[in-house]
Amino acid sequence: MEIRRVLSVDQIKLSPRDFWMRPIEEREGAFATLREECPVHWDEEEEIMPNSPIPAGPGYWSLTRHADVLEASRNPAIHSSARGATSIADLPPEFSEFFGGMINMDDPRHGRLRRIVSRGFTPKALGRLEDSVERRADIIIDRVIERGECDFVTDIAAPLPLEIICDMMGIPDSQTEMVFRNTNVILGLGDPDLVSDPAQMIPAALGAGGELAALMNEIAADRAKNPGNDLTTQLLNADLEDGAMSGGELASFFILLVVAGNETTRNAISHGMKALCDNPNERKKWAADFEGVAPTAVEEVVRWASPVIFMRRTCTEDTVLGGQQMKAGDKTILWYNSANRDEAVFENPHQFDVLRTPNEHVGFGGPGPHFCLGANLARREIKVMFERLLRRMPDLEITGAPERLESNFIHGIKRMPCAFTPGKAG
Repeated sequence: MEIRRVLSVDQIKLSPRDFWMRPIEEREGAFATLREECPVHWDEEEEIMPNSPIPAGPGYWSLTRHADVLEASRNPAIHSSARGATSIADLPPEFSEFFGGMINMDDPRHGRLRRIVSRGFTPKALGRLEDSVERRADIIIDRVIERGECDFVTDIAAPLPLEIICDMMGIPDSQTEMVFRNTNVILGLGDPDLVSDPAQMIPAALGAGGELAALMNEIAADRAKNPGNDLTTQLLNADLEDGAMSGGELASFFILLVVAGNETTRNAISHGMKALCDNPNERKKWAADFEGVAPTAVEEVVRWASPVIFMRRTCTEDTVLGGQQMKAGDKTILWYNSANRDEAVFENPHQFDVLRTPNEHVGFGGPGPHFCLGANLARREIKVMFERLLRRMPDLEITGAPERLESNFIHGIKRMPCAFTPGKAG
């Protein structure tokens, strides 16, 4: 990718929607300019959408360098998540907790919930999912392979993580479409294609979250009477360390899991496929030695995609970060997309390189207590899906420009057409 530096530091404003609809080359150029000239950058806030019921806040510090993002991540006592991690705007506390759960918490509450949730992400638990990941990937390919064309996002990238999460939680297949629809609404609130009326933004989010919570409550009520071999059953087990989740905690966790686990992995797969099509030599390297190249290729897919663009923290006390004095109550935004292109850490950062090593990206968040619990599951899903794609659909090509999600939080692709030589299902 050839980045374009068309904005000076004084012209770079990260809050306006217009910035995030610029060509990706110009956005990357702006962040490169910030890293070089003003790595800790003050930005004014704007309304999430025109006439939004959520007012603009006081502004925030943008952390654009890898080192500063790591420092903030490692110091949760100073850089707190409790006032909201997934939104620059100050949302009502009950709203943040319902939709973000433990992401929007600090210890000790965060630690307790994370220990409970980790029951489903142990090596043994993930080992039980391996057959499910492979089976689901084959089913997904079988659904489209005879057609010769499809939408890569909705037909290939999106179903795998969504269906695996539903398998984990014991959600029946009949409910996956509803789960998919509601997660799209929650993460696409700033996209007029998904929520066109600003006045409906909060009602749309609450409606989508309410449907997901109702489904989880129904599954939980059944598991309380009929325990199963799924994560929902484990989370309700009061005999294990740290006890059971409450009904509200379980519903909030389910929303977090289906939103974070589904959206991030599908976008990593989507961006990864586009990168392989744009860089045929890298594709040939991986296809020629899939298992040998997979460890570095999967990490490069995650770095390249940077599916979560930022996380927010709030200073609990006066502090200094990146040479900048900050006051208690100041917001800091950890721009993962920028950290993953930091020239001080990555050689040729705007080049997609399946053999890149080392690759200390922050695509799963920075180090510290909020590092993604599902990172190893995501890695497995990405690896399995690309193994199937490179083996069963070796000439797949992207045939149209990706339709990007209008968001400063998720580096999303809504639709992306592709074509391939038809094959046989099964």
